[in-house]
Amino acid sequence: MKLLRYADDGKPQLGVVRGDDVVSLAPLAATYPTMLSIVAAGPTALNAIRKLAETAPVALALNDAKLLAPIERPGKFLAIGMNYAKHIEEAKRLGQPTPTQQFWFNKQTSCVSGPFDAIEPGVTEQLDYEVELGVVIGRPAKGVSEADAKDHVFGYVVANDVSARDWQRHSPTFTMGKSFDTHGPIGPWIVTADEIADPHALDLRCLVNGEVRQDSNTSELVYNIWQQISYLSTAFTLEPGDLLATGTPSGVGIGMQPPRFLQSGDVVRCEIDGVGAIENIVA
Repeated sequence: MKLLRYADDGKPQLGVVRGDDVVSLAPLAATYPTMLSIVAAGPTALNAIRKLAETAPVALALNDAKLLAPIERPGKFLAIGMNYAKHIEEAKRLGQPTPTQQFWFNKQTSCVSGPFDAIEPGVTEQLDYEVELGVVIGRPAKGVSEADAKDHVFGYVVANDVSARDWQRHSPTFTMGKSFDTHGPIGPWIVTADEIADPHALDLRCLVNGEVRQDSNTSELVYNIWQQISYLSTAFTLEPGDLLATGTPSGVGIGMQPPRFLQSGDVVRCEIDGVGAIENIVA
């Protein structure tokens, strides 16, 4: 299923995609008022949604829906750096040492924005893009093995790890340059895990004004998703609704010669086969 949030008279509503339409989840609101509550309830909620989607009337056409970030506010928004081999080579040319283990950083959850919302540059002069497969955690994960990690995934989203490269250097943790408001567009919906047969076999692309800048496949991940979940859960509990950005391939603006950063009016489109696409204009 594809679960989404949309605006109805300015108020957020939950929905599920049925064909080219959206079915409202309002009849379930007393039990599942938020997407986080659906994620936390897992199979119980999904079963109820499936039954509703089969018979409920259409709320609106999908093309007419104003889509919001599909999850209200994740407890954690974690991203892994340098997780594609060719991107590691880009980073090395820029003087970034190659990590000897998984290299994680935080994006403050206030950066999360909708799949078609504008990206506000803020004070950065080096605005960059990074298409990534996003993982939404379902069941709590603590000390999880790689073999069991997939059981803790609720679903997947397209994510753009928008980066302020000049501010990224302000902190060795990258937090400042990765967390500007609007620098975490995700969506367009959550595709539930049962719909993705193999998350390590998905083509992903980033286009700027129609020009392909990034083009790869999640099979190229240095550390796969199961390894990522196992590694993180060794240190702390991953909770329902937590969001993981699994790494970006080569082709980022800062890695070009000369660098090509985003400018006002640029349109950034991030696509992942089987998941969807998000598109954001730079304000």
